[in-house]
Amino acid sequence: MNSTTVRNLLVRGMLAGLAAGVLALVVAYLLGEPNVDSAIRFEAAHSHEHEREVVSRSLQSTAGLATGVLVYGVAFGGIAALAFSFALGRVGRFGPRATALLLSGCALLAVYVVPFLKYPANPPSVGEPDTIGKRTALYFLMMLLSVLLALAATILGKRLAPKSGTWYATVVAVVAFAVVIGVAYAVLPAINEVPTAFPATLLWRFRLSALAIQAVLWGGFGLLFGELAERLLHPRAEAAAAGRAVPVES
Repeated sequence: MNSTTVRNLLVRGMLAGLAAGVLALVVAYLLGEPNVDSAIRFEAAHSHEHEREVVSRSLQSTAGLATGVLVYGVAFGGIAALAFSFALGRVGRFGPRATALLLSGCALLAVYVVPFLKYPANPPSVGEPDTIGKRTALYFLMMLLSVLLALAATILGKRLAPKSGTWYATVVAVVAFAVVIGVAYAVLPAINEVPTAFPATLLWRFRLSALAIQAVLWGGFGLLFGELAERLLHPRAEAAAAGRAVPVES
């Protein structure tokens, strides 16, 4: 794949990331923000300390939220497009659409779901301020381990495939990934700093909404970028399909 094609894919990846960010922003605003507001009200009712608001809550939930989600979408879209450029044709006989969707699903699993299951997202008022550095370090350590182990499992599967077949190689790679991740879960320290009186239903809804935002972001990106990549890499097939769909009368 030449540099011009990679550059075009990078641009399309950033655009797809931006569009997926818009979808995730809608989910975050409709599902996530009400839970954040409820958690803030709980904190205000149970805390004896009243800190002055540097940035208003209305600004945080609108412009601040939009900026964070959209910038994240563009950034990860560009990185994912570069990963797609490398993965296309190397992970199996998949076309651009299937490769983009497969890559997005694996990235969602390795980058978010696996760390989330060990150190799930918490709303305001959950977590001690003194341990934020430790909690952040553990989360990113879990994320790094997950990504590295996912890459290692992919390499393992590729090496086993010629001798064992694709199906058995994939099963072995997935099981190996799950076993090592399970060991990491057991070794790394657990963190439980949820206040006793904090509503369990609110915590559950917040974490589900956080997971939904990421699923929409990565899933939307996979579908949108796959379509853009297909049109870029296979323009003749798209044109032929369009020509067959609309026959020309003589």
